[in-house]
Amino acid sequence: MKATVILAHPYAKSFNHAIYGTICATLKELGVPTYAHDLYAERFDPVLTVDELGKKPTQDALVRQYTRELVESDVLFFVHPNWWGQPPAMLKGYVDRVFRPPYTYDFPPEDSGGGLPIGKLAGKTGVVFNTSNTEETREKEYFGDPLENIWIQCVFGFCGIEKSHRRMFSIIADSTSEDRAAWLAEVAETTRKMVGR
Repeated sequence: MKATVILAHPYAKSFNHAIYGTICATLKELGVPTYAHDLYAERFDPVLTVDELGKKPTQDALVRQYTRELVESDVLFFVHPNWWGQPPAMLKGYVDRVFRPPYTYDFPPEDSGGGLPIGKLAGKTGVVFNTSNTEETREKEYFGDPLENIWIQCVFGFCGIEKSHRRMFSIIADSTSEDRAAWLAEVAETTRKMVGR
C-alpha cells in the first residue's frame, strides 16, 4: 500500500494546507508510505510542452517522478480550492502533464480498429478534498457541481479508477474553529477508510 498526496493552494496558511497536513499525518500514523507534494512550494511548472504531446517521454525530471509515484500508488489524494468550478491552473497543469499515455491511459492499437481509451489505473482509489465559499445547494443546483464531473468522470473514470470519494468543505470564509476541527477529523477518518486501516 502506497499513497500519493497532491496539494494545490498558494497560501501556506490556507485550510487546504491543514487538510493536506492531516492526510499526511494520518498516513504516517498508519505506516503508509506516502509521496506528498505541495505543487506551489515545489514550483511545479504546469505548462504542457509541445514535446510532451502524445506518448513522447517528457524530459522534465519532476514530471517523470510524479508520474512514477502516481503509477506506484494505490490511493491518490488531491486537495485544492474550488476556483470558478475548476481546480487551480497549477493542478490542471499537473493533470495535463502527469495523467498521460501510456501511463494512466492509452488507446488501442490502430490496427485493432480503434475504440475507446483504455484506463490504466484500475484498482486504485481516488480521493478529492475541496474547499469553497459557495453554499452547497447553490453549488449543486445552479452550477451543477462541475468539480464532481471533472474528477469522478473526466479524470478518474477516464483512467479506469472506479472507487472514488470527493468532499467539498464550505463555506470556508465564515467557518468557525469548531467547524474546521470537525472537518479535519472527517478528513482523518476518510483517509483511514480509503486506505483500509
